[in-house]
Amino acid sequence: MKQSNLIVILLFSIFTWNSIQAQENIYQFKVQDLFGDEFDMASLKGKKVMIVNTASECGLTPQYKDLQKLYDTYKDRNFVIVGFPANNFKKQEPGTDAEIATFCEQNYGVTFPMMSKISVKGKDIHPVYQFLTEKSKNGYKDSSIKWNFQKYLINEQGEVIKMINPKTLPTDDAIVSWIEE
Repeated sequence: MKQSNLIVILLFSIFTWNSIQAQENIYQFKVQDLFGDEFDMASLKGKKVMIVNTASECGLTPQYKDLQKLYDTYKDRNFVIVGFPANNFKKQEPGTDAEIATFCEQNYGVTFPMMSKISVKGKDIHPVYQFLTEKSKNGYKDSSIKWNFQKYLINEQGEVIKMINPKTLPTDDAIVSWIEE
């Protein structure tokens, strides 16, 4: 074998190994929920997860109803939804964590895990959303948060496998069939 071929193989091997090593998963994060308690994402191992950025004063806010319906239907089948309130789009989530918790429970009966309000884009982006949106971290692809209620599907190994646009309802056939497969 020529020396140049060996160099190419060696460089490819190093690049591939570094790519594998660089990929992270959602289980590395510990976040705070709306009540100030620590939520360890590692507690979700073995489950399919939908992560969604939410807002209480958005035209898409009624999606809470479908999110809760989806959660009620599949929570006993290794599926969970994790909501992250964010005020990044036209200040449509102005409330405190306590106000958000009250709003979600009173208006939509939300029982799926809701985290403390964070930033999902910009210079103060939360590390969870850095993971979700950066291919160098998630191994899936680069993406940007387009609006409230953008959804990320995470497989049972904690890996991002799909990004769902904000206007796509949580009960869309593509999401339901993924949960059921």
